[in-house]
Amino acid sequence: MPGNVTRASAALLALGALAYTAWVLEAVLRTGLDPVRTYVSELAASDQPFGTFFRASDLVSGVLVLAGAALGRAGTRRPGPTGSGQAGTPEAGHAGAPGSGRVRWRVREPWAVLGWGALALFGAATVADSRLPLSCAATVDPACAARETAGLVPATHTAHAVSSGLAMTGALVALVALTVAARRYGRWRPLARTGPVVVALGLAATVWTLAAVAAFEAGEGAWALGAGQRLQVLLVAVWLAVLAYSLATSRPAAEEESAGSRPAAEEER
Repeated sequence: MPGNVTRASAALLALGALAYTAWVLEAVLRTGLDPVRTYVSELAASDQPFGTFFRASDLVSGVLVLAGAALGRAGTRRPGPTGSGQAGTPEAGHAGAPGSGRVRWRVREPWAVLGWGALALFGAATVADSRLPLSCAATVDPACAARETAGLVPATHTAHAVSSGLAMTGALVALVALTVAARRYGRWRPLARTGPVVVALGLAATVWTLAAVAAFEAGEGAWALGAGQRLQVLLVAVWLAVLAYSLATSRPAAEEESAGSRPAAEEER
């Protein structure tokens, strides 16, 4: 069962990563937006010709990643006995003790727990993003920018900024935490090998994006804001794909635990 859950998580995350890169279709669609200067989320603005499509892709991506994160956590946690004594030592009469016939799950991999929780936040916030679209594209529409500065745009602009911030915060925490988990706990070898590079590039792209946003809001130009943000979200999608591949090609945690315990049991005999 854990193997099926892990594979289901891998499939959901892979599809979520694919949906999260729907914005690359702007290369063939006549959006009228400059990808070097504009926010990715402006593709989904209410007044944009393909806004409905891009909002739908965000919704699908968020739902898939949220479900994948939930299954990923369920499929990669390790079983273990619990008791009032030393961690990992069962006591008679306690659930999980030998002969009790029950197995209790315990938290032994805090980096993994943090990472899966952050990834779920990313998925949920991306769903919220899709339901809270911008009304116009301020980076290319002076009238929209003026209304935004004067506070005359719908409240969804502020709400969208909050949900976008939460989504990217969740994504970055997940990138770091699950990559650390892969290396520290000896799991998900593809992620352990390539994750640090993707994380470093993702953090660099985030710094670029934040600096460009600050410059734009200060009236000092766009600083290739769109390019920086597109690189940022592309790296998140690449990392999701690597995570999905790692889950699909690695043994579930419960099976690793079982395999590791067999030699010890045979020696005792």
